[in-house]
Amino acid sequence: MNPLDKIAGTIISGLVISIIIVLSTNIPINENPGATVSISTWVHVAAGVAWIGLLYYFNFVQVPSIGEANADEGGPGPAAITKYVAPRALLWFRWAALLTWLSGATILYANGGMDGIKSAFELGLVGESINPEYNMIIGIGAWMGTIMLFNVWILIWPNQKKVLGIVEATAEEKAKGARIAFLASRTNTMLSIPMLMCMVGAGHMGFFM
Repeated sequence: MNPLDKIAGTIISGLVISIIIVLSTNIPINENPGATVSISTWVHVAAGVAWIGLLYYFNFVQVPSIGEANADEGGPGPAAITKYVAPRALLWFRWAALLTWLSGATILYANGGMDGIKSAFELGLVGESINPEYNMIIGIGAWMGTIMLFNVWILIWPNQKKVLGIVEATAEEKAKGARIAFLASRTNTMLSIPMLMCMVGAGHMGFFM
């Protein structure tokens, strides 16, 4: 049986290849911080790719496609998307968002315990900070990521459940929910651009270095 026939087999195969690379390249996992293979960072990046990738899918592909399907009177309509695609995409979307945030917090904790998290969210402006520039950049990104996580779980998902018929709602509630979810999703798309810039900038200790 080909492991690529199923998504679980595909993910496991990718993990196996990753482990082989780590073991075969003799990377000093616990010796040199500059060359450390961080599981938290690995998870953070992978989950972030899934989260932001699905966010862009919703905004750049699904929403325009549903609009076109509704406008196409002779077409098949958007029922297949809303019944089969959207619920599964939202499942991966919301849990990838949570995993991205939790793994990011884990990285901050690994770099300084609770003080590391506190310094980042204080943007390095309160008290003495060992690396104020880093805390400023990563802190701005962390705040944006936190706002985006809030939007996913508090605004987008509860309202999408109404729109998709997962929970009962009147036509008026569905219309209102669709608008709230749409604006929250567009807000996240907007914030993702500077958020990603901050995350990359923090990793390279600046934006133009």
